[in-house]
Amino acid sequence: MAAEQRTHVRIAALGDLHYGKASQGTLQSIFVQIGAQADVLLLCGDLTDYGLPEEARALAREIVAAVRIPILTVLGNHDFHSGKQEEITAILRDAGLIVLDGDSYEVHGIGFAGIKGFGGGFGPRALGPWGEDIFKRFVHEAVDEALKLEAALARLRTPTRITLVHYAPIAATVEGEPLEIYPFLGSSRLEEPINRYEVQAVVHGHAHRGRREGRTTAGVPVYNVSFPLLARESPERPFLLMEIDTPAPAAPPAEPRPAAATTAS
Repeated sequence: MAAEQRTHVRIAALGDLHYGKASQGTLQSIFVQIGAQADVLLLCGDLTDYGLPEEARALAREIVAAVRIPILTVLGNHDFHSGKQEEITAILRDAGLIVLDGDSYEVHGIGFAGIKGFGGGFGPRALGPWGEDIFKRFVHEAVDEALKLEAALARLRTPTRITLVHYAPIAATVEGEPLEIYPFLGSSRLEEPINRYEVQAVVHGHAHRGRREGRTTAGVPVYNVSFPLLARESPERPFLLMEIDTPAPAAPPAEPRPAAATTAS
């Protein structure tokens, strides 16, 4: 008998765990809850507090002890803090996590594209590549991250696409943060490929005091899944859980049948 067709996929998403020396055991119940309720887990960066390999190892042990579903993740700025991001990536991959950095991956018929992202600001107030070289490099980093996301989305052949990033692609989900730090919370340059490739949903972290939900100019839902934000607003379930419908399989082509016989008039 053929396996039952999956009609939807439950996706859990969470960011900004900031796992440090005092974190051992504090996230275990959350991971157990996620493992029981979700089919896929997305982690949106800042997994570690100081970007130390020992933090990544301890976190990986806690995750794999409780979660038996596919886990996709991107890194955040804290994971880069100590210059050990490559080692952290290797630790996470060795533990079975799928680390995305301009990559795409398919799970249960859904395509995922992930990058860290970068700052730069939003809309008409976004920083432009003008003036001193250090400002130009800052802007170019944001542009490069947007191009990486575009390339990852272009490689997906699934009708349903989800994007995970650390930095916000829109201003709406960082509202509540001080205006002075908006340029360091995200970049609207990420929004263009999200709109163009008709992404079904975006999840990000980084904005601890932002808003839970917003939309791109094309109406794509964007969710801020920063753990500090969700823990304040939903302490009983401090993670996003969304259901995504899976596309029905294409019907097999009909077997060719001979044409009805005709007689000449």
